[in-house]
Amino acid sequence: QLQASGGGLVQTGGSLRLSCVASGFKFDDYAIGWFRQAPGKEREGISSITMIDGNRYYVASVQGRFAISRNKAANTVYLQMNNLKPEDTANYICGALYRSVPYFGQGTLVTVSS
Repeated sequence: QLQASGGGLVQTGGSLRLSCVASGFKFDDYAIGWFRQAPGKEREGISSITMIDGNRYYVASVQGRFAISRNKAANTVYLQMNNLKPEDTANYICGALYRSVPYFGQGTLVTVSS
């Protein structure tokens, strides 16, 4: 199970921190990713991190503005989002890849006003 939280309304240039709590996955042999889907657009993967060794990935559009981190003891992954732009407005969904099977949780809505 994956539970995302932390979304909200923020002005351009503002910051938010999203959290994703994972449960039901054994050991730390999985990766957590953040995806987002804006109205009328396809879902895109924007960042991910492996729980076992912390390898990170960012899509170019968020590189340098977003930072992903993990708390292994709490099975929680964070996405710190800085310098937010109106084009970052979307439903943010956390997903996991565990033993080659993808899982997705509910999203948290992020709205960036101009």
